[in-house]
Amino acid sequence: MMTTASAHCSLGVNARFHENSRHFPSKLEFSSVNFHSDGEFFKISFNSSSASSIFFKGCVGRICALPEVGDGFSEKLPTPILDTIESPMHLKNLSHKEMKQLADDIRSELSFIMKETQKSVKASMSVVELTIAIHRVFSAPMDKILWDVGEQGMDATAFQLDLVYYSIFFHLELLTSTHLNHVHNMGKRMAIARDIKGKRDRVVAVISNETTMAGQLYEAMSNAGYLDSDMVVILNDNRRSLHPKLEEAPKTPINALSSALSKLQSSKLFRKWREVAKGLTKRIGKGMYEWAAKVDEYARGMIGPPGSTLFEELGLYYIGPVDGHNIEDLICVLNQVASLDSTGPVLVHVITKEDKEVQDGKQIGISNKYKEEPYESDSQPNNRSETYGDRFAQALTTEAQIDKDIMVVHAGMGIDPSLKLFQEKFPDRLFDVGMAEQHAVTFSAGLSCGGLKPFCIIPSTFLQRAYDQVVHDVDRQKIPVRFVIPSAGLVGSDGPTKCGAFDITFMSCLPNMIVMAPSDEVELANMVATASCIDDRPICFRYPRGAIVKSNSSICHGVPIEIGKGRVLVEGKDIALLGYGDMVQNCLRAHSLLSELGIEVTVADARFCKPLDIKLVRQLCENHSFLITVEEGSIGGFGSHVAQFLTLDGKLDGSIKWRPIVLPDNYVEQASPMEQLSLAGLTGHHIAATALSLLGRTREALLLMC
Repeated sequence: MMTTASAHCSLGVNARFHENSRHFPSKLEFSSVNFHSDGEFFKISFNSSSASSIFFKGCVGRICALPEVGDGFSEKLPTPILDTIESPMHLKNLSHKEMKQLADDIRSELSFIMKETQKSVKASMSVVELTIAIHRVFSAPMDKILWDVGEQGMDATAFQLDLVYYSIFFHLELLTSTHLNHVHNMGKRMAIARDIKGKRDRVVAVISNETTMAGQLYEAMSNAGYLDSDMVVILNDNRRSLHPKLEEAPKTPINALSSALSKLQSSKLFRKWREVAKGLTKRIGKGMYEWAAKVDEYARGMIGPPGSTLFEELGLYYIGPVDGHNIEDLICVLNQVASLDSTGPVLVHVITKEDKEVQDGKQIGISNKYKEEPYESDSQPNNRSETYGDRFAQALTTEAQIDKDIMVVHAGMGIDPSLKLFQEKFPDRLFDVGMAEQHAVTFSAGLSCGGLKPFCIIPSTFLQRAYDQVVHDVDRQKIPVRFVIPSAGLVGSDGPTKCGAFDITFMSCLPNMIVMAPSDEVELANMVATASCIDDRPICFRYPRGAIVKSNSSICHGVPIEIGKGRVLVEGKDIALLGYGDMVQNCLRAHSLLSELGIEVTVADARFCKPLDIKLVRQLCENHSFLITVEEGSIGGFGSHVAQFLTLDGKLDGSIKWRPIVLPDNYVEQASPMEQLSLAGLTGHHIAATALSLLGRTREALLLMC
């Protein structure tokens, strides 16, 4: 009889694990899941003869998104080799033919998951053979294996691939980095800690080619080369780039010659011969050593692909390119690298493809139906609603047609598709710098100093990387850079790594920064026009993901707003709701709920966090006994600015009662947008319940939340 073990977390999410599912051990007796609200890891523990524990970085939602046994799993193609794998040790006993079959089994599994969840798994598709080879050669969890994580990089490896057929990786401690350019740095630190403690485990960091556009990677590589710690860096090059011109460049060839040279470079004999030659030239003299080093560099530069000598200059021994879908070559090279006791930092360049054919010739690719757009991952690819990003691009394009000084600088993980409208009309006025947020900010400052009007577009979570430049290169010098912050607030399925929770707080504390947020798409167009007019200091505005509020609203040219001027949308006498940004819409929803209960509510749109409309705040305090501020941001944001004014103005000494509603002081894990808002307490029902509680109508507040 099939048994089911349930796991519960504080958020009320249940995960059911079925004994007859081949994704879990057949002898499963008990399972438990520990979710930590203050961390990014959760632990799944099994009491069985074949399993101990496994760590995943991710969220509950991804487990719950999997189809139940008996629903869709019965329609999957047979996966005979995968069904026999219960631990990484089993990979070490497979023949090369069986490993190839295992790769096809895994691709079939991923293809099924893609069809069931309608989520892209192309990143997983590209690294199947590489993942198998890594676990064939190295021994997790003794050896530390780190994967870069990001929806455009190695995300599926961490979130989907390992989650679905994790039986391959039993006893594995899977470590992942939340941003693409951090994993090498993390690996370097782990290698140094290992050396200090005198341990012998190996550290393997897998990075993607998108990572090479970020500066922290090169800082970490340079430091690793200087310290000369043993570490293996695997560059997964899927021949895609965040920069279109780089994709047009000649591709690194993969052929029999490159395969032979890669094996030669990684061989123990060649490496030892090279070290002996270095030692001999050092003894002869400094001049001979430097001459031999130049000969070695030029020779390896001629053999390797363009750019390979860069890694050598940083102190990493370059090996490659290696065919990422040839398991024999991968295992051969990785075995050679792993066999040396003292290798120093090594970089293995692996070439992969996102659409890989299985052995019978049938291609398992990703159809257009399931391709996700970089930002609007929660909306349907087909027949999707118009988004805030679309309206922003329309408003900015309209403004740019009038003002030829307007420029766009974009940074982050792939350009928003909506900006293609601007790019098509003004191809010479848009600069996409990829994952180089710090450069984007300073570049924008330079354009501004040259008399242009740069709109620096960086999603909220990525703007955090460039905060030092925002402070010193822009705000301190009062340079008029116009910061546009998309993906602000909660971001649904992308979870805490892409959540824009902190931009209100860290931008509004800067002395010269104007900070505003639109409540709808009309206000968004007005704020584009407002930002274009400001030429004496920096200004920023944020907007959320998702569909616009008024789908039938006409597209018009924005009208500049008076700086620091809010507005009253609905007037009442019992309680005042002061919303910031898109939370104004939820305040209006709360107004509708409370009106049905006979409560008269004022709803105001703050528009500006800094400078705050103190006249509006005073008016609300004088005409109401209760004030609630609502924002989709962290503690320390808009509500804190209101509290600062109320305190200094003496308003809290009187009869006014004030309550802030903000994001909870923890990372909100992935879920649907509405589920996240509910977990965060930011829905119209939550706002209305807070108002009822202030009015002493607690029972009605509880009933409203049922």
